[in-house]
Amino acid sequence: MAFLGGSSRAFAAEPRAAVPASERPSLVVGILVEGLDEDMLRLLDAQLSPGGFKRLMNEGAVVQEIDYGTSLDPVAAAAMLYTGAPPSVNGIPAAYVYQPSRHRSRPILADSAQMGNFTADMLSPAAIHVSTLSDEVRIDGNGPTHVYALSADPERSIIMAGHAGNGGYWIDDINGRWASTTYYRDLPQSISLRNYNAPLESRLDTISWRPLFGTLEGYPDLTPAVRQAGFNYNFPHNTRDRFRSFKVSAKGNEEITDMAAELMHYQMLGQHQGIDMLSLGYTLAPYTYTGNPNPRAETLDAYLRLDRDIQRLLRVIDKRPGTDRTLVFVAGLPAPVSSRPDEERWRLPSGEFSSRKARSLLNMYLMALHGNGEWVSGYHDRNFYLNHKLIKEQKLDIPSVRAEAAQFLTRMSGVSNAYTIDDIMAARVGADPAAVRRNTSVEHTGDIILEINPGWTAIDDLENGPSHFSRMGSSSSPLIVWGAGVAPQRIVEPVDARRIAPTVSRLLRIRSPNAASLGPVRL
Repeated sequence: MAFLGGSSRAFAAEPRAAVPASERPSLVVGILVEGLDEDMLRLLDAQLSPGGFKRLMNEGAVVQEIDYGTSLDPVAAAAMLYTGAPPSVNGIPAAYVYQPSRHRSRPILADSAQMGNFTADMLSPAAIHVSTLSDEVRIDGNGPTHVYALSADPERSIIMAGHAGNGGYWIDDINGRWASTTYYRDLPQSISLRNYNAPLESRLDTISWRPLFGTLEGYPDLTPAVRQAGFNYNFPHNTRDRFRSFKVSAKGNEEITDMAAELMHYQMLGQHQGIDMLSLGYTLAPYTYTGNPNPRAETLDAYLRLDRDIQRLLRVIDKRPGTDRTLVFVAGLPAPVSSRPDEERWRLPSGEFSSRKARSLLNMYLMALHGNGEWVSGYHDRNFYLNHKLIKEQKLDIPSVRAEAAQFLTRMSGVSNAYTIDDIMAARVGADPAAVRRNTSVEHTGDIILEINPGWTAIDDLENGPSHFSRMGSSSSPLIVWGAGVAPQRIVEPVDARRIAPTVSRLLRIRSPNAASLGPVRL
């Protein structure tokens, strides 16, 4: 296979004809895939279909690795890709942020001024501080163009739809309907028809996720015991998290693809004056709703099923508006290497870091130094927030108190490092201090940020938030660009994630998002 070659530029045997310079694509399809790893595509080469990932990678440009600078969650990474700007500029550091004034976390896109359609979620893109790629596509069309986004989760859907998009839609956690926010004015017929005529709630009892080929024979790198055991997941009506577990499964990806095909048909995407845009959010992250500590078989199957989903999408595009009038880009988003600790029988070093215990001990330490009071106001996702009001009342220096707190936390079991926001802003943290600084949103970051030892679990037992299992690791998040006259090629050097939006903008011949500071990749 051409795309599996080791050279820096690998060309297909018969490159597609370039789009004439006088024409622009009439449709751009952006696909963001959480957990997409090119190494897995290489591993599954023999099982991939000819019309899915292979087609895109053989006929398009492949960037081997997108460089996000530091570890980001999929929501922050999606925002960087679509704005061309880091969290310190675009305002999106994570899916959830902490509100010290209310002592609780909230969705970064929460907006009490907007109601939900088919959902109780109240969200909008107002927290995105800059323009997005979708905004620029819509503005370029001056009205008649159509810009939509579909994802299982609301955050990625809204980020991909942007401020000016016609609509962003997601699967609601509670009722399984395709949902949106009243911020967007469009509710396409295809969305309404599916919600009323074929709601997921009425179909979910009949949906199951088993190996694509019936058995796991032929799946690479699986032990005989795993192959023989197989897997079978159902989503019965008496299960509390049935919609959540469905959304992050391979069957959830299929639901998104079904909806995308219907949306392209009913909205006649790519057949209007100007450029239409459809953005899709998929997941290949390790499946968490399983008792299997290493769901490798499920991950392999999810790759193969998504490959078939992409093949279906490309077949729809082939018919209308046609491959010569379409630009497709596929980008990988970072995903957790593992979501759970290894089994105790392996006797690997491990432990639990309790946020409640750490907060209590830190508060007692600061009281011993500076007197009674509630010195720690909150904790969220390895971030400690200090009581600035109390510090000022005691006429203390906030950076000095931060440094004292960080020094104390560093000595706690399970903590490999603790640094302050002052360290970050002074570029004194990490192997790439500049990347750490630009990927930090001062508006939302705590006073002290922790790094937890690999193998340890950080338990958020203060606000019953999610626990985080720490494992050091890296994965390659690739980018594939196909269409718009892009020649088949391979770029092996990492490409800064901030260059993706300008690159797509250049191919579409529209302006880049307004906060994009880096130039495009010349494909």
